Amino acid sequence: MPFFRTPALLRHAFPSCYWQIPKPLHEQPTLYLTFDDGPVPEATPDVLDVLDRYGVKASFFCVGDNVRKHPALFREVLRAGHTVGNHTFHHVKGWQTSLTHYLKEVSMCRHVMEDTAGTALPRLFRPPYGRITPKQLCALRKDYAIVMWDILTHDYDPRLQADALIPQLKPLLRHGSILVFHDSIKAYPRMIRLLPAIIEAALARGFSFATLEEGLAPTLHALTPTASYKSSS
Repeated sequence: MPFFRTPALLRHAFPSCYWQIPKPLHEQPTLYLTFDDGPVPEATPDVLDVLDRYGVKASFFCVGDNVRKHPALFREVLRAGHTVGNHTFHHVKGWQTSLTHYLKEVSMCRHVMEDTAGTALPRLFRPPYGRITPKQLCALRKDYAIVMWDILTHDYDPRLQADALIPQLKPLLRHGSILVFHDSIKAYPRMIRLLPAIIEAALARGFSFATLEEGLAPTLHALTPTASYKSSS
């Protein structure tokens, strides 16, 4: 049986990461939808369509190499009013990557994202696979809000069926939850069925949705440069 809610042991091991939004933005119960691994044309446009259909804003943790390959799609995410965050340039595993190389991956991703956007972006970071070493975490948390999750949808697991996942995920929704989906080719068959079902269930229970840029505004204001980003090229 997969873990849908992050075990307390992991939260305690990395207390400086954001597993939930600690002081939810609105009095109305609020959820934070996040998407990892895009943008890719096989999945991200359909995610944007679903979010637009329900009037929901979300946060996308982008792989830098995908931004390089699909710059117009990345800008489309921004134009739609969503927040973007850093997911390294090559989706590297922190436990298998030296500190120097890991920081280079994060820097490369930030530069391609900001070059493509033409502006500074919120300093949001999510480690691929949720795997990060204490040294990597210590080096990055000075410059980034490091965001994990409260609910993992397991949309990436081909052994699982969306129809079986939906009833297990619905009861877990709570004020301030950060949910992880994946706008990837691998996750697409389950994600595209899970996403509208979870949104509809949340709306029926009175939840609203917000971006991480909204939910973590005080933290990000302290981290994000106020001056316009200057291209490194």
